[in-house]
Amino acid sequence: MKNIVYILAFCFLLQTDLLIAQETSIAKDSIDSKYREDQFYFGITYNLLKNMPSNMTQNGFSSGFSLGFIRDMPLNDQRNVAIGLGLGYSTNSINQNLLITQNNQNIYNYSLVENGSFSKNKITIHVLEIPLEFRWRTSTPDDYSFWRIYGGIKFGYIIAAKAKYNGPPSDVKVSILDAVEKLQYGFTLSVGYDKINAHLYYGLNSLLNNKQELNNQVLEFSIIKIGLVLYIL
Repeated sequence: MKNIVYILAFCFLLQTDLLIAQETSIAKDSIDSKYREDQFYFGITYNLLKNMPSNMTQNGFSSGFSLGFIRDMPLNDQRNVAIGLGLGYSTNSINQNLLITQNNQNIYNYSLVENGSFSKNKITIHVLEIPLEFRWRTSTPDDYSFWRIYGGIKFGYIIAAKAKYNGPPSDVKVSILDAVEKLQYGFTLSVGYDKINAHLYYGLNSLLNNKQELNNQVLEFSIIKIGLVLYIL
């Protein structure tokens, strides 16, 4: 999975260099009245959980990383209102005190461990994403610094998920792909000026499927992501 991240990051950086060179050439020769904006994105987020059961808490820093391509489709002659549809990838970690194990019958068991009694306990997921955005901005064909407000919905499909615990009585590392709700979706909002923008993702469904229970209570926590997103041509 790390290889996927390295390959995507390399392609991202290579494409960025090519686009910057192309942008410079266009600026010298002519202004494109049919321009499009913000075709690539790169984001870093802090991940929060909502709807956690009683006594479940987060600890440490839970981070997220995302990148992808969005096709910008202007809706008006000024080209400052558009629809964006894309494809991307994200990896997210969630540090918390919910210990997940699996028995010989491949049934997942859940228990809460006391904070401070372990060195690491986290869930990590890898997601293919389809962002759909309604885009408003103050851009013009020859202005590359502008205000933007992009709101929409993002669909995700979890392709890998694991839980890792380091602590007594023994370390645990288990795939939880069969325990997660593979199809994820939530609202998104990006607001800012120029390249770097504040970003919010508000998950609308549970991370785990409805078969996963703690003390006969269905685990229904979902993800909120708060961070920064970088948009480039």
